[in-house]
Amino acid sequence: MIRKTMKLAGLVLSTAVIFSACTKDLDRFPLNDLTPEKVYADAAGYNRAAAKMYGAFALTGNAGPAGAGDIAGIDEGTSDFLRLFWKAQELTTDEAVVAWNDPGIQDFHNMNWSSSNPMLQGLYYRSVYQITLANEFIRESTDGKLAERGIAGAAADNIRRFRAEARFLRAFQYWVLMDLYANPPFLTENDPIGVFFPVQTNRADLFNFIEKELREIEPALAAPRANEYGRADQAAAWSLLARMYLNAQVYIGAPRFTEALANAKKVIDAGYKLEPNYRHLHLADNHLNKDEFIFTINYDGIRTQNFGGTTFLVHAAVGDNMNPAEFGINGGWFGLRTTRRLPQLFADPSGNTDRRAQFFQNNLEINDISRFVDGWAVTKFRNVNRAGQQGSDPQGTFADNDFPVFRLAEMYLIYAEAHLRGGTGGSADLALQYVNALRTRANNGSTGANINSTQLTLDFLLDERGRELYWEGFRRTDLVRYNRFTEASYLWPWKGGVRDGRGVESFRRIFPIPLTDIIANPNLKQNPNY
Repeated sequence: MIRKTMKLAGLVLSTAVIFSACTKDLDRFPLNDLTPEKVYADAAGYNRAAAKMYGAFALTGNAGPAGAGDIAGIDEGTSDFLRLFWKAQELTTDEAVVAWNDPGIQDFHNMNWSSSNPMLQGLYYRSVYQITLANEFIRESTDGKLAERGIAGAAADNIRRFRAEARFLRAFQYWVLMDLYANPPFLTENDPIGVFFPVQTNRADLFNFIEKELREIEPALAAPRANEYGRADQAAAWSLLARMYLNAQVYIGAPRFTEALANAKKVIDAGYKLEPNYRHLHLADNHLNKDEFIFTINYDGIRTQNFGGTTFLVHAAVGDNMNPAEFGINGGWFGLRTTRRLPQLFADPSGNTDRRAQFFQNNLEINDISRFVDGWAVTKFRNVNRAGQQGSDPQGTFADNDFPVFRLAEMYLIYAEAHLRGGTGGSADLALQYVNALRTRANNGSTGANINSTQLTLDFLLDERGRELYWEGFRRTDLVRYNRFTEASYLWPWKGGVRDGRGVESFRRIFPIPLTDIIANPNLKQNPNY
């Protein structure tokens, strides 16, 4: 199982030394004898390099949470991709606040970040690092390279499959940079190895590159649900296309809703099914949700020990009079809660009817962000399995919960929204059917909360996305698409650093290129107004 292979830190090699970096902020290890010729000498070397590409989503380095980190200039414990991505996508919105005062963390909800924010820098360099890993694998896995190294037959075919997956992983990280930073530097396997200054791209060109890549690799990827758990397949590529097309108006100034609908439908028709119990989606044994999960970041309490990912999401949401044992952990971090906007999306926030509502009720109003009891806690992520047993780490520190990057429910919602926004080739009946399938699941199989066609509106869908996908890294992108992220027409508590919320400057719809990279690379120009 790739789930286990990717989690064995001992199998992943220190790649930073052999992979060319586009910035001096990427760490380098003193392993001068480690060259591509040695790393890729045989098929086993390719497998280890592929494990590193995938493992870099869940790991911060090669020696656990304290030493040999992939990225320099940031606390390794906070440098996990998901932890950084989640903060940028959730703490900037109505779905999350944090009590801590780490350097730069309050900038998110205050919406006053700068190009020196350490967490925005960390996410940027993490994405660039993972692109660099993929570039090197792609560079070293051409048919010519395989022939030179005497690799043929089934072993070569397996490497070609990994090569297509590397292109997917690169495309995903370029989508992250396009969505959050808009105009990042651009480098591929065709760029020179060593120190050089990558050119800067823009959203339109990057959109076209990602689209072209995903279409080209489709035949080389495994069929939907035919790959090992945690590896990308054709459905993952369709899912990324559907998500990207849904936001095309933001990225390129032109709607692509027909394409969003079509790609979502391809995923829906590929044999996926909703996990019957919504509350099983984010537990410690959620690797069992193979029918609904399309692509995941895999975590394991023994093999992927770091303080990011779902370990962060479980621990940071627990504190005060909450019982850590109920969450399968040894203690809470007194950090993450939500604003009243999220529980107010539910007619019954107790969770007795809509089972998606998972909250610990403290003070609904937030008078002081630094007080954990101000704001309801979110109990969606628990390091316990379906039987209520703690995850695999006997100390209760590190979580087993995998994180679904794409799951079927998102495709249902993309189909419905793309149809309402004018995408052709769809069906109003199907759009309603997909939304009601989510509501039926949420209400324990009851159709009593299902809606009719007149209730299915764009505003309803934004709220439904909040109910279904909260804390899964969608909210900032959704609010930007709906023109409700920076605008004064949509407020939430402490938006912009004001208790009742305020509108902020529109340029904050995208984040700044890190100042360190602007200084290091003369080809880069800062995003407007930063």
